[in-house]
Amino acid sequence: MPKPLPHRQETPETWLMPVFIAKAGHEAELQEALHSLQTLSRKDPGCLEYTVFTDEQQPGTFVLFEGWARSEDLEAHNEQDHVKEFVRAVDPLLSVPFSVTSLTPLT
Repeated sequence: MPKPLPHRQETPETWLMPVFIAKAGHEAELQEALHSLQTLSRKDPGCLEYTVFTDEQQPGTFVLFEGWARSEDLEAHNEQDHVKEFVRAVDPLLSVPFSVTSLTPLT
């Protein structure tokens, strides 16, 4: 008999996975902007995780894995000047608008 699938964990935590794809020739600028955002965002209240990864299979693609203790912490983070400035600054560096996937942990 197959094992049942894990159930979704009820948690106030919020987990996201934004993906950023650089325009050709702007990879280094985007990486630098993401690194700066990572450094500042890790200090925001309620931040559980904030790490940027490069996609080894798709050069110029960066994946951010972020976790927040509560949805209110994420909302406050998104209102921070460093986040608003990042969004404005990277728009011309992206080949497509960045996407954000909400994630729910399984237990």
